[in-house]
Amino acid sequence: MDGIHGYNLGMDVSSETVSMQHDEHWQMPEWWCRKERPATDETYFENMCRVIFQEGLNWKVIDNKWSTTRKAFANFNISKVACFTAADVERLLKDEGIVRNRSKIEAIIYNAQEFKTLKEKFGSFQKYLDSIDKSSNYEKVVKDLTGKFKHLGPPSASLFLYTVGEEISPW
Repeated sequence: MDGIHGYNLGMDVSSETVSMQHDEHWQMPEWWCRKERPATDETYFENMCRVIFQEGLNWKVIDNKWSTTRKAFANFNISKVACFTAADVERLLKDEGIVRNRSKIEAIIYNAQEFKTLKEKFGSFQKYLDSIDKSSNYEKVVKDLTGKFKHLGPPSASLFLYTVGEEISPW
């Protein structure tokens, strides 16, 4: 199987040769916050958006488009993205510098609104995560995330948690 819980990392990690190459050459992407959790809600939001856009695509495609994607989505400013309208969706669908997938774009806008709601209720996204029982390898956290956020299934929710420094076991 490819990647984390079937998530496409751009390599078949099931072969012994690739596993050895992976151990010797693979480096964690810079945007993964494995050593410490993100300092801002915007960083959590950007990581979630990146995981959503990457879903079903090779990570290199997203990596190559990410600076343009960041600009197109107001540097992942949650308040700004939460106010995007149908006209913004149409504008984004015409932007060749990003992945032009209507359901992913609409999910990002919806998810920004959900981030705002969680910030109002808990004070920050990190405090929201900390409010959920993390036993059983984050089973309840994954279930809660997939229930709240669009275009985020169990594999992508697990990868998201891993990329923001949570102690979830992805392999």
